[in-house]
Amino acid sequence: MDREMMNQHVGKTIRVDRGGPESRIGKLLAVYEDYFVLLTETDGVVYYKTNHIRSVTESSKDILNFGLKVPEKLDYKTADNFHKLLESIRFQWVKINRGGSESLEGVLSDANKHYASLIVKDEVVRFSMKHIRNISYGLMVEKPKNDDSGNSNEDEANDNNQKNDENEE
Repeated sequence: MDREMMNQHVGKTIRVDRGGPESRIGKLLAVYEDYFVLLTETDGVVYYKTNHIRSVTESSKDILNFGLKVPEKLDYKTADNFHKLLESIRFQWVKINRGGSESLEGVLSDANKHYASLIVKDEVVRFSMKHIRNISYGLMVEKPKNDDSGNSNEDEANDNNQKNDENEE
């Protein structure tokens, strides 16, 4: 994806790719040389390499569902390019690629222009840089809590049953 085109979507809710394990809906936070930053509900902040993106969708009727309020000062990592970004999150717990057979979680121990090294249990796995589609390192935004009475549907059903029993007596 072209950096100039992606910059037009900063601050908007978009869908990255049309489907599959890498597809996500989120708020586009920033665009850099070869990656962009997307805040998602389920995965938190995800860094997508632009050369792996097949499509970006913005709803003309603003109907893409995004249930998070972005904090004014969301503190996420930034760098000029993807390689420098990986260097800045060394020794963090990361998830490389969102889904499918090439998804991997572990501690990022090293990164250079050819591969990223992850410590996964008792193994060191070297992941080719050209096959990394996206990465996240655990930064999440909490959903706002609903103001309800704390009763679950089950509690309400039990209350209703108890009232019915009292009325029958």
